[in-house]
Amino acid sequence: KQHKEAIRSLLMLTRKRAKSIALSLLPVIGWLKIYQIKEWLLSDIVSGVSTGLVAVLQGLAYCLLASLPAWYGLFSAFFPVIMYFFLGTSRHISVGPFPVLCLMIGSVVTKLVPDEGAHVNITGLEGLSIDDQRVLIASSVTFLVGIMQLVMGVLQVGFVVMYLSDTLVSGFTTAAAVHIVVSQLKFVLGLQVPGISGPLSIIYTLEIIFNKITSTNVCDVVISLVIMVVVFIVKELNDRYKSKLPVPIPIEVIMTVIACGVSYAFDFKTTYGIEVIGHIPKGYEPPVAPNLQIFQQTALDAFPMAIVGFAVAFSVAKVYSVKYDYTIDGNQELIAFGVSNIFGASFKSFAASTALSRSAVQESTGGKTQIAGLISAVMVMIVTLAIGYLLEPLPKSVLGAVVIVNLKGMLMQVRDVPYLWRRDKPDCVVWLGTCIASILLGLDLGLAVGLGVELLSIVLRVQFPRCSVLANIKGTDIYRDRKDYLKVCCTVLCKMHERNSLTF
Repeated sequence: KQHKEAIRSLLMLTRKRAKSIALSLLPVIGWLKIYQIKEWLLSDIVSGVSTGLVAVLQGLAYCLLASLPAWYGLFSAFFPVIMYFFLGTSRHISVGPFPVLCLMIGSVVTKLVPDEGAHVNITGLEGLSIDDQRVLIASSVTFLVGIMQLVMGVLQVGFVVMYLSDTLVSGFTTAAAVHIVVSQLKFVLGLQVPGISGPLSIIYTLEIIFNKITSTNVCDVVISLVIMVVVFIVKELNDRYKSKLPVPIPIEVIMTVIACGVSYAFDFKTTYGIEVIGHIPKGYEPPVAPNLQIFQQTALDAFPMAIVGFAVAFSVAKVYSVKYDYTIDGNQELIAFGVSNIFGASFKSFAASTALSRSAVQESTGGKTQIAGLISAVMVMIVTLAIGYLLEPLPKSVLGAVVIVNLKGMLMQVRDVPYLWRRDKPDCVVWLGTCIASILLGLDLGLAVGLGVELLSIVLRVQFPRCSVLANIKGTDIYRDRKDYLKVCCTVLCKMHERNSLTF
């Protein structure tokens, strides 16, 4: 009897462990148990439809940043979402293409398979078209990114995101926004500009654009300006009256539909020589194995992608988890994105993270759980399988304009520099060093330089502690640094006794 009881207790313990493991690896089980169908389902459906429309447009637009055929962006807005639904701990982020990651992928793609010049000799690329070679490289890099994220998640090293301070991420994403604007100028201006990667690539690209500026397609410019002005104005109205609007006006989707109709009616491609998306194949392509030789060529490029993709997604997820009072697990998020990228790369999608604008749509339109994300994936699937042909007349200049106007938030981060200089000069140096290095040297080397500057600032802070004079805020018992507050009654509490001691 004692042996039977011992075995029974062991089995019960095993069941508890199995349940605990299942809940930790499949967070979907936890929140589905508390899912309120009557209260949440309709909101998730409305949110999923709205987010899906935005995801289709952003998938096509961001794919241009990766130097791939536009329809592969639809794959990236579908496959990673499916896996994240089961494995992710955030209920509100919208998984899919992220412009900074797409640009980093595009840098690797154009480095190995440039528009002009000799290609890197890689076994398995022989006989493939340039587009097919680039797709295989992008999917292989994404597979490697997924492996790195999965390994970090299994090893419980989600804390690495703490080494990327908000200041460093702000400087890095601002630089990335500058790169994205430059990369989209060729579509907005209707120019043929080869993709360039490596240090000073942004300078060389601008030089080519200025040399070809007389060949600008006026119709592309007009379309782009109209799209940017209208989208910018409506987005500002969305922000100003968001408390009064039931859902934000999906202006990008509206303008895209209008542009498609006008382009088809007036045959922009033939009449004005405008470059359009062109043929979009129906359905999905069979899975493909990654190329191991590409792993060797791109390992150093894949690691910063893995870190940046996770850091951005975790930061956005953390904002919503605090707002709606639930817990997210950094290590489980690494596992979720790792598996999502591995699964997506097998079907020729590229690295996924989250875009703040798309996540904001999912949350602001009433999304309660990742069922909204699943419905958005269904919307993308419908476009891929049935109605993708309707987007074939869409001018690429429209996508370029949509990308640029959505960079406002990242570009406006430059306004933080004066405040950082007043508040904390070492932090300001980190921002400027990361931003300038990323612009001039490229995003991969720029991130490394930014980390180096940040570590150096930490060493300097330890060696030379910051001294401050605290002053009383008039009418309160609160004391703050006198430099941060202009109208305060200064009250020095003690004097400096040693060279490196603090003055309070």
